[in-house]
Amino acid sequence: MKRVALFGAGFIGTVHGRNLAADPRVDLACIYDADASRAARLAAELGTTTAGSVEQVLEDPSVDAVVIASSTNTHADLLTASARAGKAIFCEKPIDLSLEVAEKAVAAVAETDAPVMVDFCRRFDPPYAALRKAVADGEISEVELIQMSSRGPSLPPIAYLEVSGGQMFDQLIHFFDLMCWITGLEPVSVTVTGSALVDPQVAEVGDVDTSVAVLKLSNGAICQIDAQRRIGYGYDERIEVNGSASMVEAGRQRTGWVNHYEAGQVRTDGMHPGWFERSEHTFKASIGAFIDALEAGREPSPNLADGLRAQRIADAATTSLKEGRTVAIN
Repeated sequence: MKRVALFGAGFIGTVHGRNLAADPRVDLACIYDADASRAARLAAELGTTTAGSVEQVLEDPSVDAVVIASSTNTHADLLTASARAGKAIFCEKPIDLSLEVAEKAVAAVAETDAPVMVDFCRRFDPPYAALRKAVADGEISEVELIQMSSRGPSLPPIAYLEVSGGQMFDQLIHFFDLMCWITGLEPVSVTVTGSALVDPQVAEVGDVDTSVAVLKLSNGAICQIDAQRRIGYGYDERIEVNGSASMVEAGRQRTGWVNHYEAGQVRTDGMHPGWFERSEHTFKASIGAFIDALEAGREPSPNLADGLRAQRIADAATTSLKEGRTVAIN
């Protein structure tokens, strides 16, 4: 059994905390949050205790691993401190909103032997795993065109957008990771255009709510990702990979699959109401994969290199959006 401490008791922290508490291989050691009352509420729900400080958690030799689900601006410091304390680490994305800070944190962790997993949970969605297998097996032959859609049902609060890092970091970073993971290819450039169509305040905080990113990959293939913060029909996410021989697709997922045939019309089940309802199962799977890796003594995946790659793409995409030009990706 692994003793795991949780940093962060907000929305994502609560999701991870509940999944940790439900895993019979895990002893949820304690919860720390800068808001002590929030940590206390979650600890009471999950039957564990709170920690008074980060140092208390990291100095406890009985704690095997930590889950970093606190605010993004704390990730890099907690990552570095936890690695130096000899803890295994599960870290929410991104590593930091600053690429320079993220790179320094990754370099610091590299000086230790701490195992680290970055939570790109959509890798654990069965349809996306099936896409990756089909491409790796050569089913479509050479990858030539990838089409991705990420369309949300409603605009997040403006206060959230102000600190989110923008649509490239907050929404598309998962798809940048999936693009590389599914195809096995690296991007060499990105061009992004976007607009604030839902609320003028989005533009006022330097963000967009509707965008299209076009990436050229190392073999010359093209990937197009369309993203919307607000659509009128639920949450819509899909990926299509077109090759020189055939095509594979992880289609739009409805809440059910029954078609009702009536006079003059056909009624079908609609889309999930939000991104979490569509992806909830992947959070449990990602935490499970982390514990699996620790028990087997192998490196968790996705790792810090994957996290840094996705961050570099998001950083280049943000530059392209702001400056209106194609940006090379190192």
